[in-house]
Amino acid sequence: MTTATVTAERDYEPALRTVRRGLALSPELRTGLAGTLALALVSMAGRVAVPIAIQQGIDWGIRGPGGLDVGRVGLVVAVTVAVLILTTACGYLMVRRLFTVSETALAGVRTRTFRHVHDLSVLHQAAERRGALVSRVTGDIDQITQFLQMGGVMLLITSGQLVVTIVVMLVYSWQLTLVTLLAFVPAVIVIRRFQKRLAGAYGTVRQRTGTLLAAVAESVVGADVIRAYGVAGRTSAKLDTAVDELRTAQKQALKTSVTGFSTGEVAAGLALAAVVVVGVLLGVDGDITVGQLTAFLFLVTLFIQPVQIATETLNEAQNAVAGWRRVLDVLDMDPDVADPGAAGRDLPPGPVEVRFERVSYAYPGGPTVLSGVDLTITPHTRVAVVGETGSGKTTFAKLLTRLMDPAGGRVLLSGVPLTDVRFASLRAKVVMVPQDGFLFDGTVAENVRFARPDLGDEDLELAFGELGLADWVTGLPAGLHTPVGERGEALSVGERQLVALVRAYVADPDLLVLDEATSAVDPATEVRLQRTLDAVTRGRTTVAIAHRLSTAQSADEVIVVDAGRVVQRGPHAELIRDPESVYGRLHSSWLEQTR
Repeated sequence: MTTATVTAERDYEPALRTVRRGLALSPELRTGLAGTLALALVSMAGRVAVPIAIQQGIDWGIRGPGGLDVGRVGLVVAVTVAVLILTTACGYLMVRRLFTVSETALAGVRTRTFRHVHDLSVLHQAAERRGALVSRVTGDIDQITQFLQMGGVMLLITSGQLVVTIVVMLVYSWQLTLVTLLAFVPAVIVIRRFQKRLAGAYGTVRQRTGTLLAAVAESVVGADVIRAYGVAGRTSAKLDTAVDELRTAQKQALKTSVTGFSTGEVAAGLALAAVVVVGVLLGVDGDITVGQLTAFLFLVTLFIQPVQIATETLNEAQNAVAGWRRVLDVLDMDPDVADPGAAGRDLPPGPVEVRFERVSYAYPGGPTVLSGVDLTITPHTRVAVVGETGSGKTTFAKLLTRLMDPAGGRVLLSGVPLTDVRFASLRAKVVMVPQDGFLFDGTVAENVRFARPDLGDEDLELAFGELGLADWVTGLPAGLHTPVGERGEALSVGERQLVALVRAYVADPDLLVLDEATSAVDPATEVRLQRTLDAVTRGRTTVAIAHRLSTAQSADEVIVVDAGRVVQRGPHAELIRDPESVYGRLHSSWLEQTR
């Protein structure tokens, strides 16, 4: 299921269903919910204590049968103060529980969403801009958290206040209660009509927020390119457009929500006016006392307050629901490269045999990249895969390491279908060094230890020495403990690749895949690396995606890929005998570049 399909389906999902699915995703939110609701109801009892105290004070303390009764008034005040203290304490405990539960639950959702994004294949991740994915893990869940901790508190408080207030209103006068409720019927109808429109408006707000974050992230990561090509103006214009689109979406959403709020204000005014008129008429007939009417007016205010807050909270709720939808969009995407887990198999020990059986692959919406590839790579063999740009070399490497699965055929390692191999076993025995040599923000040592956390500094120094890089690492400002910066940007491109190669070396894989791993290294370093790579690759199966003649020359066998098919294979010396072949032309091109 693609992102576009999931999003389209989610747009038509009712808000209540989204909330139910969100709560099912976060069972922690239901933990102790009954106790929290009980605390909310007790807390709300304090809100109606004042109107009741006013009624009691007027009817029995000031206008009692025997005249003014100071003792009765004092007792009413004392009881009211005690009730207020108790209910305030319950309100504090309710808010504390709600904050704790919501933080715990949404931390779990954030972790689950991040892990799911990480489990998606490179194709799924490439289908959506990185900033938009980050927005779903951060901004969208932050929006849900904010609503649960603020809007959620208000909803609990106002819901409890409504229930308790209506009960007390009915005790005093069912007629005035009916008048109050009827005054809000038109407002309820209008708000319900605007609810779907409001949901769509805030869905657009969350989408525009993700687009803005993606544009900001892209401009920060690509700052050097932006400066180099002098396109700061165009980049700023692009960001301005994203900001303007977000502002427009927010204005539209707020405009829609203000309509609902204004409707609530009108209904509140009508309710108070109607209660005064009907209450006076009932008082004339002796159906209600002065104290009861006064208390009822206070109760109407308590009734109006949660209704008004509900209209204000509605836009926050719709924003949170829109965030839930975007999070569910991600979680509903089935990873097309799934870990078989406990049902899977482990790779047998020792060097790996590679076998492709009628393997085909095409990127979504694109032409076939690999077609009917049949080949076997025997253990202990060093193979170079060569071909022109776009011939399918990198796709070959991604299929071999199961970053993607073939559309047709299958890949086997040591006789085990790759789809049956548990990820833990696969990643322990198969290591790929990508072309860009990505480094994490930390030191050289920390990046190498990423493969083997148990290695000490002495082990790392030995590894650099075995690769002939001892002089290079000691020449760094702080040696092994030199910070590499974010994405390794404190080092040169070639230096980042050196660290990536050492990281692969200490992982000690049985199958090493090098995706143009030396393409960014200068010729002098390449010569040094080529010597050490001979030692690194000895005793294990190695597949190198090659763009350089030296890589192909040092391989035991060369596999030539052209237009997605394997057209030649054999030792370098044998393949160059035919200058008109694909490899012969590539060889001639390499020689031209070295002259």
